[in-house]
Amino acid sequence: MTAARTVESEIIVIGAGIAGASVAAELAQQAKVSLLEMESQPGYHTTGRSAAIFVPSYGPPSIRALTRASAAAFLDPVSTLGVDRLLSPRPVLMMARGDQLESLDKLKEEVAANTPIQDLTASQVEDLNPLLRPGYAAAGILDVDSYDIDVDALHQAYLRKFKSNSGRLFTNARVEGIAKAAADWQVETSAGTHRAPIIINAAGAWVDDINTMAGLAAIGLVPKRRTMIVVDPPAGFDIASLPMTADVDEQFYIKPEAGQLVLSPADETPSPPCDAQPEELDIAIGIDRIEKAFNFPITRPKSSWAGLRSFVADGVPVVGFADPSNSFFILAGQGGYGIQTCPALARLAAALVTGKAIPPDIVDQGLVISELSPDRLNCPHKDPVRS
Repeated sequence: MTAARTVESEIIVIGAGIAGASVAAELAQQAKVSLLEMESQPGYHTTGRSAAIFVPSYGPPSIRALTRASAAAFLDPVSTLGVDRLLSPRPVLMMARGDQLESLDKLKEEVAANTPIQDLTASQVEDLNPLLRPGYAAAGILDVDSYDIDVDALHQAYLRKFKSNSGRLFTNARVEGIAKAAADWQVETSAGTHRAPIIINAAGAWVDDINTMAGLAAIGLVPKRRTMIVVDPPAGFDIASLPMTADVDEQFYIKPEAGQLVLSPADETPSPPCDAQPEELDIAIGIDRIEKAFNFPITRPKSSWAGLRSFVADGVPVVGFADPSNSFFILAGQGGYGIQTCPALARLAAALVTGKAIPPDIVDQGLVISELSPDRLNCPHKDPVRS
């Protein structure tokens, strides 16, 4: 019997969700890249279950900076990714009850310098979303530069860009072992052996499993389940122009999508890496929160699903080399912001991997690169496992 051939590359990217696909696409323009995906198709887990929204005012400062740096790619996708359109206007309304006004003031202070927002009175909030119960909201802000994202079109565009530059995608390739072999990494998968001097760990909820398999320190990544529920809108009510509407303390949100309403209790329940499924309790909590804020009964959800959003302790993505030889790179911890930040994160990671200068448009947004480094997590460098 002939021994299976080892696939040789310059860079192996583990995980073909949006993080792995986008960085692989950037790197394939200058290196020989293999992209490994454990499922039969890329994007099965978190990428395919995203709420699909581009919100410049959403997230901690580093996320907002990365979102701003990603805007050009989304707004001009023809020149960057070869697709006609990725965004559709969808303003985001953040509202506060009377007891939440301090939270609203804090949010306004954080985002006002870089994000055009509109202050709203209670009556203006109700005018923007007539489904709200009168008197529920005391005030709000409107992010007018927010959009729905066509996530599938974005993901497929990156995969096409990757393949057009001779990148090789391997599906059904679950990683089963990683070891350092001389100057290279050797990755054993369910579909064969791969070898390259550099690994990029973009495995989403499974990032720490991959780190541990390679004999490197875990980064303390915690996958957290997020539940989504689809319901019919009230009969005769045109929801097409409604803003995405969210509680300022992220207790719930609701948005129109394909003629229906998608709602979430914005849950963040720690979970092991898995094919996440919605829990009946979370569905009930989500419906209860929406019914308290909005003036329409929800008799029966049409469907529901869940995805995993993965975070480290400080809620900031992890981007950088994790080993002393600068050969094992981590791209992880994007939380719920991975779609809207992927154009900038992919270019940033590609620059760091290849030792090139950080693109100036990313630097100009005030992003502090060291704040993304694995070193900030005090994870001790370990010698990789050697075969």
